[in-house]
Amino acid sequence: MKPLNIGLIGYGFMGRTHTNGYKRVNDFFPELKHRPILKAVCGRNEEKVKEFADQWQYESTESDWRDLIARDDIDAVDICTPNNSHAEIAIAAAKAGKMILCEKPLALNPAEGEKMVEAIEKAGVANTVWYNYRRVPAVTMAKQLIDEGRLGRVFHYRANFLQDWTINEDLPQGGAALWRLDAAAAGSGVTGDLLAHCIDTAIWLNGSIKDVTAMTETFVKERMHNETGKKEPVTIDDACAFLCHFQNGSLGLFESTRYARGHKALYTFEINGENASIRWDLHDLHRLEYFDHNDEGKLRGWRSIHISDHDGSQPYMDKWWVPGLNIGYEHTFVHQVADFIKSIETGETMRPSFRDALETQRVCDAVLKSAASHTWKNV
Repeated sequence: MKPLNIGLIGYGFMGRTHTNGYKRVNDFFPELKHRPILKAVCGRNEEKVKEFADQWQYESTESDWRDLIARDDIDAVDICTPNNSHAEIAIAAAKAGKMILCEKPLALNPAEGEKMVEAIEKAGVANTVWYNYRRVPAVTMAKQLIDEGRLGRVFHYRANFLQDWTINEDLPQGGAALWRLDAAAAGSGVTGDLLAHCIDTAIWLNGSIKDVTAMTETFVKERMHNETGKKEPVTIDDACAFLCHFQNGSLGLFESTRYARGHKALYTFEINGENASIRWDLHDLHRLEYFDHNDEGKLRGWRSIHISDHDGSQPYMDKWWVPGLNIGYEHTFVHQVADFIKSIETGETMRPSFRDALETQRVCDAVLKSAASHTWKNV
């Protein structure tokens, strides 16, 4: 088995999820010919990064990402940093010939994303962006049903991603823990953080988005900034909703907010076609709801399909437990690591690639521009 030496940059929440994927992948995907080796983790706080390395069993640490990229013993660089550093790190890693796995969204804006794609494709290195919800087995199965033509012509796609953790006027912005509330670090608020997931899934399932009309709102206009110690304007979007046309002629409806009291991470989508409909809920992620109009009339209705069979008809599940038992959020990262390694071994393009993620970035950009101008915007 060939080693795949991982250099992780960032040790927060996403660093944990990715690392868990690297540690478990060979246990459940024994056919893979590569084994991830936790070679080095990088972070600016040397004490905390050493604690992370000890806990997760990384062999070494770095305090400067440039030093990590320069190391000859690093094969793949995993970028788990705030969004404003993705471009610089990814471009440097590509020039160094490293494989790259980057957290979402790809960049702060499409201009940065285009430079990243150019660098990646010029270097010819393997790459992916961690839009992990594609690899929930129920979502992957939805893709299979759509590709089989079971829905027929699609009329509607609707999705939402709702949270409530910023409903507090005293919550500060900026710094290591709250960079998602600082537009300088995040680029946007819920649009890039939450709706980007919905948009990536939608494009994967239903094709490209043609144009959008959007509205955004920032409910708390000023917050204390952790880095300056002063109250400063809040420049992210707390909530966003948009309508769109897909290239296939269907209509889209998307909503995201961090001000939906009672929702910690409600992500749902529903697709309505001429023959059938599909809907999925992250809170019940192992189930796919399906309505088929071709069913006999007296039995026609929504069915709840538990995605756990081992016969190969339901994606990924033959790798896990016995039929009827659930898997969870963390398994999506194991699946993405497995698929990334498979792509290295087969030479196939790993999806979503940087170029795929750039399309999502362009939709996010059009959404923000539409909201600012109160007009329709082409993607």
